[in-house]
Amino acid sequence: MSRFSQHVPDILDCLAQLSNDEVPTSPKLARAMLDLLPEHVWHEPDYRWLDPFSKSGVFLREIATRLLDGLAEWEPDFAKRREHIFRSMLYGAAITEMTGIISRRSVYCATDASSAYSVVRFDDPSGNIPYVPSTHDFNADGRCRLCNGPRDLERGDTRENYAYSFIHGTYPTEELADMKFDVIVGNPPYQIDSDGNTRTMPIYQKFVERAIDLNPRYVLMITPSRWFTGGLGLDEYRARMIADRHLAKIVDNPKLFDCFPGVEIKGGVSYFLWDRDHDDDCEFSTRVTGKIISTMTRDLRAGDGVLVRDNLAASIVEKVQDLHSGDTLDSVVSSRIPYGASLSTNFKGDLPEPFEGSVPIVKGNGSGYIRPDQITKNADWVRDWKVLIPKAGDGHGRESAYVLGEPIAVAPGSVSTDTYLVAGRFEDRMGAENYAKYLVTKLVRFLVLQRKATQDLVPERFKFAPMLDMTRPWTDEQLYDHFGLDDGEREYVESKIMPREINWSLDSPIPASHLPGGSKYKPGNADDEADQ
Repeated sequence: MSRFSQHVPDILDCLAQLSNDEVPTSPKLARAMLDLLPEHVWHEPDYRWLDPFSKSGVFLREIATRLLDGLAEWEPDFAKRREHIFRSMLYGAAITEMTGIISRRSVYCATDASSAYSVVRFDDPSGNIPYVPSTHDFNADGRCRLCNGPRDLERGDTRENYAYSFIHGTYPTEELADMKFDVIVGNPPYQIDSDGNTRTMPIYQKFVERAIDLNPRYVLMITPSRWFTGGLGLDEYRARMIADRHLAKIVDNPKLFDCFPGVEIKGGVSYFLWDRDHDDDCEFSTRVTGKIISTMTRDLRAGDGVLVRDNLAASIVEKVQDLHSGDTLDSVVSSRIPYGASLSTNFKGDLPEPFEGSVPIVKGNGSGYIRPDQITKNADWVRDWKVLIPKAGDGHGRESAYVLGEPIAVAPGSVSTDTYLVAGRFEDRMGAENYAKYLVTKLVRFLVLQRKATQDLVPERFKFAPMLDMTRPWTDEQLYDHFGLDDGEREYVESKIMPREINWSLDSPIPASHLPGGSKYKPGNADDEADQ
């Protein structure tokens, strides 16, 4: 039994989130991640390990535990083995002064690594886990060129500025500049405040890219999974990761709060192993409540620009793509501002009663009438039969989902605010009717779900859904037969997607639900987003 296994209870299991960027990793999760590494790494005395964003020291502590056992044959003397491991193999950089103190206490059993209480006595109180202060490099727009953080993060020497040393050029330090790290591990900061704290920018990708650019033997990290299909500013990162054939293993944890109880990370988290010598498909696993429930070796490039996080879903998507080479719904669904920016979600420039030349407008909280000149884009769409769909719908972190909001099949003559996307336009009633029925099939919504990580909808989310012949109606059974889904695949789709109704308004350009007394009518309120 390892000497380090006597910590009961483990204090690192009790650490709470310190801030938005300081989400501590539990020892159990750290151990699960380290299990991805090949066995030989625990028997390599010349390897150097780095956690460049240490928060609690849990990774370095768990690595030390395994190395103390794995190197016993190489150096039978425990004291000498420990001295070598802590002094010559384990390195880290704290993200704040506080996390440096916590990390050194976890790894060295002393906050002062030069004290007599440290398991290995260093000359420097920081040992091999320093906190290295850094500064932002702001451009003319007041944004850091390295992390995109706003200028107001620099608040004097007495407050944290969130300029992380690993991506701001100060760690590895000059003394370590020529050192080659073999394994880089950890849980990087996930986000940084942006736009006056009203939005947050992901930042974890910068740590991943920096680690890979150092070209170690292995990189092992855990990050949010939103990069699989979306995320603010993550397009280039997603393209890089999907195309990287050195990505050997990914373990996805889609269930909310599964890895970090009490910390809401929409879309879940995933950890991955990047292997410098691997040049092949990726072993993709799904982990729920600590157990691997699915594993498949996949070519991540097959997702057409996204990483499909569900192994069975990936095979269903592949079947659909193999049998359909024509247009997909992303070429049919409108942009997020179908009639121009003036008709925004909170639009209030309408009148409650019709007037000469007026055009009805469908809003999230009701309806009204506007002048034709208020339509600044796609005014000719007024004449079409249309199917509207709310721009927001559920779909992340649930056992089963609606994915899309309730579609509205509406007669010609009206426009809508950008609470709704125009999901499709038709020259006749039959086309609109069949298309609305098609959108509520479980298979279509299942295919949309595979590219959807958040509530918001954009046309790109519909890229897996084929555009079929709308001169005929489609049911799920007909679609399952058309694309050759077997019984297991059919049952899986059925289990993942909730039934969805249609709001029919094919006899009127304004749905009854949006007129006074209707379910969507909310007099006196701003134009809220449609129900999901």
